[in-house]
Parts: sequence; C-alpha cells; structure tokens
Amino acid sequence: MDIIEFNNEKKYINDFVSLPKKLYKKEYNIEDKNDVKKLLLGTHRLNKYFKLLKYLVYKDKEVVGRFCLTLYPDDDTLYLGFFECINDNSVAKKIFDYAYSKAKELKKDKLVGPVDGSFWNKYRLKINKFDSLPYTTEPYNKEYYYDMFLDNGYNVIKCYVSNKYNEIKEDYNNSKFVQHYNSFLEKGYRIESLNKNEYDEKIKELYYLLTELYSDFPVYKNIELEDFCSIFSSYKQILNENMVHLAYYDNKLVGFLICVPNYHNLVYHTSNIFNILKILKIRKNPKEYVAPYLGVDKKHQGLGKAISWSIAEELKKNKATCISALIKEENINSKYAEDIIDDVYKYVLLERKVK
Repeated sequence: MDIIEFNNEKKYINDFVSLPKKLYKKEYNIEDKNDVKKLLLGTHRLNKYFKLLKYLVYKDKEVVGRFCLTLYPDDDTLYLGFFECINDNSVAKKIFDYAYSKAKELKKDKLVGPVDGSFWNKYRLKINKFDSLPYTTEPYNKEYYYDMFLDNGYNVIKCYVSNKYNEIKEDYNNSKFVQHYNSFLEKGYRIESLNKNEYDEKIKELYYLLTELYSDFPVYKNIELEDFCSIFSSYKQILNENMVHLAYYDNKLVGFLICVPNYHNLVYHTSNIFNILKILKIRKNPKEYVAPYLGVDKKHQGLGKAISWSIAEELKKNKATCISALIKEENINSKYAEDIIDDVYKYVLLERKVK
C-alpha cells in the first residue's frame, strides 16, 4: 500500500475525483468534481487563503483512499479533509497515521477534520440517517467513517444537528413565535423577502453581517467580499425569492434566514442537462426546503423566532416541509418548534492532539 503526494498531474487528479463514484450510488454522491478539480489545481477563489497538500492511497495499483491536508498561515492546526476510503481499517490507519506524522513534521498542535479546505466549502461528518437521500448542502459521507476517525485517535469537539420539520398545517400556531413576530414589527423592524433584482446589493449586506456572526465558529476563516459574492452568486439561480427573508432595523440588515428548495444532489452535477431540467422543475414547485443560513445581530435577541415565523407562514402556503440545517447543537435555534420536528440528522467535527 502506497501514499502518493501529487500536484497537478492529470492522472492523479482524475483518480482523486473518481473515487466517490466508486464508493457511492449516483444519487448519494454530493461531490461537484469540477469544483474539486479547481481546488486541486489551485485555480479556485479559495485557494489563495491556504496551502493544500494532496494525497492518494493505492493498493495493487488501485485507488483505495484519498485525503488532503490544509495549512493556513499563522494557524497551529492542520486540517484533514476530502477524506474518502474503502471500508478497510488498514487503509484508514495508513491515512490517519500519515496525517499525524505530517502534523508533527510541520510542528502543528492538532489535527481537525473533516474540513475540505475551508469553512466556505464543506466540513463536518455525518453520523446518522444514512438511508435518507442527501439534502442540498448536507455533508454526506460513508457510515463507517465515524468509527475510522474514533479508532485513530480523534475525539468529537463539536456537535451539530439538522431538524426535519413536518408540513406546517393551516391551523398550526406557535404563540411565542407569533408574539415575537408582532412585537418586532411594532418596534419598527422590517422583515421582507429577497428581491432578486437587488441580489448583488443584498449579498454584500449579508457578507458583513454573516461574517461577523460566524467569526467564532470552529474552523471559520474570513474571506474577502469579492470572493464571498462569487461563491454565493450561484445561489441566485436556485433560490425562490419568497423563501429568503431579511430583517432590517433603521435600514440596516440585522437578521436573515435563507432557504433553498431541496434539490438533493442535483446542484452538484449540473453538467448533465437532465439534472438542470429537474432543478428547474423542483424550483417551480418545491415539496421541501432546506434552511442552511440563519443569523441575527446579537443586539436583537429574539428576532430569530420572528424571522422563522415569517418563513413558517410561507411554508404553510406552499404545503412544504423544511430542514433547518447544520445548527450547533447548543444553539437555541436547535430547539425551535420542537413539537413539529419529525427527524434529527446529526454531525460532528473531530480533533486529534499532536503530542
């Protein structure tokens, strides 16, 4: 068994992006191979923020594993990501041992993963509900990866949940949420839907609030405005305006809740024209939404409930279900409207100390 470090060699890049196709059924593969290729080649907008060390594991000339190690300037942590591996503990041990020895060589204090290069790309490990199709924005992986991390010296440092909500019936009422909604409106707050004609302007407003609110998240790294706008420009094509709500006070953005139709993994495979047609069909009449971004300025406590209720009213009209995605388990919004939660998906971030 051999570990190969590579740069821009075509064969290795093709082997790297081909491994998920061997491990996952088509509908469970969430990797956008074109985006990953850009990261491997150093041409992605995010590459300027870190150095990516890229590896493949071969056994009898066949690819059996892959991973990357990410280095950030002035950071004593080495990030392990793009981890994929056949169901073989000896291959996993080879990967984790190599990553540990590299961390020691680089004089890093710890390894954290899985992080695919950046907070703004993909991180966290799914640990339950593997029979459900991946929802849009979900970090999906093989079920046995969790044990592989734990068996090789990693410990959980952060837990996350995604709550799947039942369809909200016409007669459903949450008095606390309604009270918050009415109270904020009476105080002069404005909660409005996104106007796509103003998308470029709104995304800049969102940048300043979102980066402030998320700055204390694990593995968070700041990026420049132009890179943020570029990354989020793709959302414009898949959003429905009525399902993005922005809250203003004194004409300043102080809260937001962004929902996207649940396209499952279609948005990662848009080179297929049939997938594009499926995306257009789903966007026209979504049966389910995913809410990956909720944020409220800390000076406006309680506003999250108000914005959530405004979205709940839209879900009622659309007779759609919703997944509130990737919330830190200790956050108050992980307990929102517990009475209509149908299922809970769980994720973790892990760490190994370097001694």
